[in-house]
Amino acid sequence: MISYLKGIVAGIQTIGGSRVMLTLEVNGLGYDLQIPQGLAQQLPDSGGGTQIFTHLQIRDEVPFLYGFASPVERDLFRYFLGVSGIGPALAIALLDTLELPDLVQGIISGNTQILIQAPGVGKKTAERICLELKSKLVEWRKSAGFFVATGGPAPGILEEVQMTLFALGYTANEVSQALHVVSEEIGLPKDAYVEDWIKQAIAYLSSSEFLVGNS
Repeated sequence: MISYLKGIVAGIQTIGGSRVMLTLEVNGLGYDLQIPQGLAQQLPDSGGGTQIFTHLQIRDEVPFLYGFASPVERDLFRYFLGVSGIGPALAIALLDTLELPDLVQGIISGNTQILIQAPGVGKKTAERICLELKSKLVEWRKSAGFFVATGGPAPGILEEVQMTLFALGYTANEVSQALHVVSEEIGLPKDAYVEDWIKQAIAYLSSSEFLVGNS
């Protein structure tokens, strides 16, 4: 089992519009690894050194390497692979949908609206992920160092707020960030009207603070 590789970034390319491949040179050998898009954005330019945590999978006697930024991200990828009907492509798409703590919290709380933002994940698949992983991730989250999110709208209105913002074209990460800011910095009550949460979230997502920070 290859736990991690430490080497030099030789190249990063996108194949088929979604698969991101990293070529990592380790002691004169080049390893090709499929990685999440989020990791690709964190890597140094070509020639820079990095450490990648890996998962090796054999399909039809052909080895495939997958790379991750941390052991925690790799663990979550493996949990996804344990769900019936989830392969590596969907698992990586899920990892790219949200920050890890928000993704785990979404599964534990049964928030399928968050999960279906991942390309290829439909409602039934999202429901199956929540059903099969909820109890496992409750325990695993403690060892991974994730904490329960206390901010944001009350559960009864959260999905309605999210659905409206998704329909306006915002990504899951943008919506999560906006709701956190509205809750923690603006102090909007959890049980405020749906319209108030949407209005404040859009105001933040249109603000110079958000636009500069995400440019």
